[in-house]
Amino acid sequence: MTLIELVNDSAARLEQAGVAFGHGTTNAFDEAAWLVLWGLGLPLDELDAVAALAVSPQQRASVEQLVGERIRTRKPAAYLTREAWLQGVPFYIDERSIVPRSFIAELLAGGDLDAWLQTPQGRILDLCTGNGSLAVLAAMAYPEAAVDAADISADALAVARINLEKHQLQERIHLIESDGLAAVPGRYDLILCNPPYVNADSMAQLPPEYRAEPALALAGGVDGMDFVRRLLREAPAHMNAGAALVLEIGNERAHFDAAFPQLAAIWLDTSAGGDQVLLLTREALERP
Repeated sequence: MTLIELVNDSAARLEQAGVAFGHGTTNAFDEAAWLVLWGLGLPLDELDAVAALAVSPQQRASVEQLVGERIRTRKPAAYLTREAWLQGVPFYIDERSIVPRSFIAELLAGGDLDAWLQTPQGRILDLCTGNGSLAVLAAMAYPEAAVDAADISADALAVARINLEKHQLQERIHLIESDGLAAVPGRYDLILCNPPYVNADSMAQLPPEYRAEPALALAGGVDGMDFVRRLLREAPAHMNAGAALVLEIGNERAHFDAAFPQLAAIWLDTSAGGDQVLLLTREALERP
């Protein structure tokens, strides 16, 4: 059996089992390729180069066991491999933190937020940092900036600390245990936030893969806006003049618009479209 045949067989198993995607892949083939390549210790971005590779019976059995675990447990593949990728950067992950998948990562990598960081030595906050991935990407994108990363979960911050050390950024990124902005010091030029925003009806319908993640990082109340309401009230006191808050709300734009009809939000384009991530200036937040 060749490697690509094993990928196709694995994809068929995942498809037949009805597993849900969205934690790094969007379909059965990509998920199968991830599991096969990881299971064989091969680079995850070189499928074409190794597609014709012969797979031994022992290797096949090992991969089939991994795919079987994915199906049996319905855990996201990232929890099984202990690795997730954002913008080509690898991050450690386990069940203590939500699997990183924020579209804000695209904006950091693409330079879309450059204009909102007023000086190279500006201050950046990654609020609801989870495993620290956005803080790491921000520190990489803006090597002269000071970066703080805050989360209410001590468990999530323990995972973030692993990633800071993994990327040798423990001296540049300051971790803060904080309920929202409550324990966050000072003011910032750029605040990034991928908060809990899933509304109650959607939470009740989540597939097992999403229920395997900490609910604290997902559930946003009846309309998904509980955390966001508090954040938008408190954020201006933590923002310098001309500062920006970049906020991800996923598929909750209708609820956001209903909750904050007066806000002049700037919607940012990502690979998911133009209604998942928004930007608010301090001035817009302070406007009556």
